[in-house]
Amino acid sequence: MFRFLLVRIASAIPVLFVLSVVTFAIIQAPPGDYSDYIRSQMINQGGASFEEADAQAQAYRIANGLDKPLPVQYVNWVTGIVTRGDFGHSLFYNKPVAEVVGERLPRTLALALVCHILASVIGITFGILAATRQYSWVDSLLSGISFLGMTVPRFLMALIIVYIMVFHFNVTEINSFHSARYGGAPWSWDKFVDLVKHVWPVIAIATFGGLAYNMRVMRGNLLDTLNAQYVETARAKGLSERAVILRHAVPNALHPLVMYQGVVLPYMLTGEIETAIIFALPTVGPAIVGSMWVGDVYVTATFMLVLSATLIVGNIIADMLLAMLDPRVRLGGGAHA
Repeated sequence: MFRFLLVRIASAIPVLFVLSVVTFAIIQAPPGDYSDYIRSQMINQGGASFEEADAQAQAYRIANGLDKPLPVQYVNWVTGIVTRGDFGHSLFYNKPVAEVVGERLPRTLALALVCHILASVIGITFGILAATRQYSWVDSLLSGISFLGMTVPRFLMALIIVYIMVFHFNVTEINSFHSARYGGAPWSWDKFVDLVKHVWPVIAIATFGGLAYNMRVMRGNLLDTLNAQYVETARAKGLSERAVILRHAVPNALHPLVMYQGVVLPYMLTGEIETAIIFALPTVGPAIVGSMWVGDVYVTATFMLVLSATLIVGNIIADMLLAMLDPRVRLGGGAHA
């Protein structure tokens, strides 16, 4: 198992390298860079002439290496990451990219993990209830909830919640994690409750979309599993229906959902990103959109690289969980490795 894990990690390195190349190239593909943002700001807000603003913009490009060819910029960026752990300097925030990521990524991961845990637990539970009560009103109700979760856009749900909170409940602080009085206060139960009051819409929307997929997959897999021969054999041995479902059917029906964990973390991150943009929370989503808008390429590239890394890590974790759940997979993986 340990050797298999090392092989997977080693194979992930070239994949991550290719993803970094593709990401950097795509980000740089549109014309313009951060110097163009500086030029427009000087003209629109500073009252400078085009010639003065353009001269300042060109000087900025040269000083920050934006005038160099794309391959040179990429090599400098990757070399800094590999040799010094330096992801570059944010032109917009005027600080190291690592600080920008360090401020926003933990919050985003925490929200995404909470949403993922809730979506998995609730979705799997709903799937079991729907499958064991097929064609009943419970099955119809839960299937309707799943359909809404998979079809209603998350940004639309976020806009509806924002409208209700602002215009019906007069909520004014929706673009932060805490109220003003808790901004610099030490952690306490009251501060935690205040945090929940600010982030519950993001968690609710992302969880709603995630549980829909888990519920549908669990329902379909469990219905197939309940008709399998070994399940009928377990019933014939006199086991209770509850034991047959929980001990024999559910573990085998979980296999596709465990494999799905390989892509669920980036999926939950993007779900959080969509909602966080609407609520203007200081997480990864607004940072990615803002950096792309102004041409802060190193911030955008680093965040996209992090999202790519979460996809790779998620697949490795899914392989490990599947091997732990099913001994046949573990034996096959060990023989293969």
